[in-house]
Order: sequence, then structure tokens, then C-alpha cells
Amino acid sequence: MKYLTFALAKGRLAKKTLELFEQIGITCEEMKDPTSRKLIFVNEELKLKFFLSKAPDVPTYVEYGAADIGVVGKDTILEEGRKLYEVLDLGFGKCKMCVAGPKEAAELLKHNELIRVATKYPNIAKDYFHNKKHQTVEIIKLNGSIELAPIVGLSEVIVDIVETGSTLRENGLTVLEEVCPLSARMVVNQVSLKMEHERIRKIIHDLNELQGNK
Repeated sequence: MKYLTFALAKGRLAKKTLELFEQIGITCEEMKDPTSRKLIFVNEELKLKFFLSKAPDVPTYVEYGAADIGVVGKDTILEEGRKLYEVLDLGFGKCKMCVAGPKEAAELLKHNELIRVATKYPNIAKDYFHNKKHQTVEIIKLNGSIELAPIVGLSEVIVDIVETGSTLRENGLTVLEEVCPLSARMVVNQVSLKMEHERIRKIIHDLNELQGNK
């Protein structure tokens, strides 16, 4: 039996995923050692391998078959646009992708004016403004605190993830439009789903049952 390999997004997402997996009997004791310098963790008994990576790399590992299964946020899946199957909403890490800015920017959105949009997610922003709103915008890619952009006059609005909205409020910004809901999703390599159909389907089934019982 070949190993099934999981790519997990580092940090909170990986921790929550492993807690969820434990409830359906998928464990990896090696990963619980905080001092470990290993890159790949193995459960020999269940023939499973796990590795942690930066979130944007998870869909890449899955598309190319370096991982059979990945767990990552919906925002990353949309932004990366990789060829893979999204099979399950794991129901945690819930938040929203939103257009935000100062209140007065709402008028610019209504009248389809040419505006500048700052974001870490240029593909999501482009899809939303061009394909859904049919509004021509200039998209500015940033890596740091996106909230800064409208405050210093770099952009009229931003497209960013909003959990509670407190950072926006503290900086005099507000949610103007919702782009889409986000949460942790399970993705599967297209070939793996055919080759390891039974094993992967069982994991999906067990996770579905678990969520049904909550």
C-alpha cells in the first residue's frame, strides 16, 4: 500500500486540522513534538505522510501530486487557481473576503468609477471587479498591512479577509461589499482521487459524518 500524503497550511489551520483528523482516527504523534526539525512526518501503521507548508504552496503541491490531499483556506484556493478537486468544507477558520474602505468610498463602488484597489489577493479582486461587477479598476498588490492603503491615499478601497472587522473599525474603515465566505477546505489531487478512491472517499465520508454529528 502506498503512502497517502497530506499538505497542511502552517499555523492555526494545521493545528485545527490535526485535531479534527484525530477524531476520525488519523493521527501523527511525530507532529506533536514542538522541538522536531523534521520536514515530513510519517504514520507507518496507517501509511500516511504529513508535511507543513506556507498556505499559498499547498494547492501547488496538490496539483502536481506531491501531496494527495491538502487543507488550506478557500482564499488561497481561489487566489492560486490550481487544478484540483475541492471536496470538503471543514467548517473552521470562517471569515469573509470583503471590499473595505472609508464610508464615502461606497459611492465610487455604486457608480462603477475607475478606482484603485489594494490587496494581497489580486486574482480574487480582479475576478470580483471585472467579472462580477464589470467595473474597471487598477489593482495594486501589497504584502503587508492592507488597511494602510486607503489611509495614506494609495487606494480608494481594499480587498481583504475580514474576521471580526475590529482592525477596520480602529482605522476608520468599514466593510462596503462582501466578495465571498471563506473557511478551511480539503482539496484532492485529481489523479489521486482515481487511484486511491476508496481511502480518500473514506476520509471524506468520516469527516462528513463527524460534522453531521456536531
